[in-house]
Amino acid sequence: MTAISLHDVLLRPVISEKSMAETERGNYTFAVRRDANKFEIKAAVEGAFKVTVLDVRVQSVKPKQKRRGRRTPGIVPGWRKAVVSIAPGQKIELFEAV
Repeated sequence: MTAISLHDVLLRPVISEKSMAETERGNYTFAVRRDANKFEIKAAVEGAFKVTVLDVRVQSVKPKQKRRGRRTPGIVPGWRKAVVSIAPGQKIELFEAV
């Protein structure tokens, strides 16, 4: 694997009802690069948000077929998400603003 910058690992936060409910328990969800591993994700979150990461869980979301119009099929590309658990008493302010 090529060396990637820690700023390139995290693509965006995942904002959904389920992920926002998990923030109350200290679990934050991010969309990450497909080739990023758990160690890189942990280092990126700790460096970007100045928090202590306790656990990182990663899963791949499969691509899905969607219709674009009446007859034209399309594909929503697959992506990878990471659920990061941080130490009790700490928060990521990015999620608190939403």
